[in-house]
Amino acid sequence: VVGRQIRVDGKPLHLKGVAWNPVPMGGVHPNDLDFAGFVEQDAALMQQMGINAVRTYEPITDLMVLDILWSRGIWVMNSVYNWGGASADSVVATVNAVKDHPAILMWTLGNEWNYNGLYVGMGFFDCIARLNEAAEFVRQHDTSHPLASIYGEVSRLDQAIQSLTTIDVWGINAYRGISFGNLFDVYASTSEKPMFLGEYGADAFNANIQREDQQSQADATRQLTQEIVASSSTSANGVCLGGFVFEFS
Repeated sequence: VVGRQIRVDGKPLHLKGVAWNPVPMGGVHPNDLDFAGFVEQDAALMQQMGINAVRTYEPITDLMVLDILWSRGIWVMNSVYNWGGASADSVVATVNAVKDHPAILMWTLGNEWNYNGLYVGMGFFDCIARLNEAAEFVRQHDTSHPLASIYGEVSRLDQAIQSLTTIDVWGINAYRGISFGNLFDVYASTSEKPMFLGEYGADAFNANIQREDQQSQADATRQLTQEIVASSSTSANGVCLGGFVFEFS
């Protein structure tokens, strides 16, 4: 981490990502999550799309899965703690299993936890305490990779950033329609740390016409992606590392 950038071999990286959660049709998350079963076909499609990073909601610990992603030039933002029902030290096994794999770009803690209370109804500052604890366990076992936390929008974000000092990078999940509006300016005035869009995009189902509408989805995703690129931290005064379209499943 250098300023608002993530640098790899000295060069700033712009993340062109998808949130990857491969559950088969009719399946249930997380019980039917199948990284190994879908990685070959999904990674090939991602490479064709120009994707260079995936973000997960459960940890990838299978080295074969990481090998295939890496062979396609895809970095992994590997989730190590999303569910408050797990102990903070549960992160250790995941970190130690894959920390030496070249596909690992950073670890992520929480997914819009300010909304879901880590899915067990914890309060805002209880979540912060748990994430701090989990982050410390990660740091005890790996000092080479940045730590990111995924937050929902920007309300009370300043409090979260001030309290979670071990977090190096912030992901923001934001759904504001066809534009992010003042999101980048608000973040820039809140923190000097790097940020990325942890989730963004548009639904394939158009509620206005009550049917699938891939063209409108494509138009919205294109517009939002162009805004991300225009605010890329690879350029002077840019604030954003990139983003992850929701969802490749």
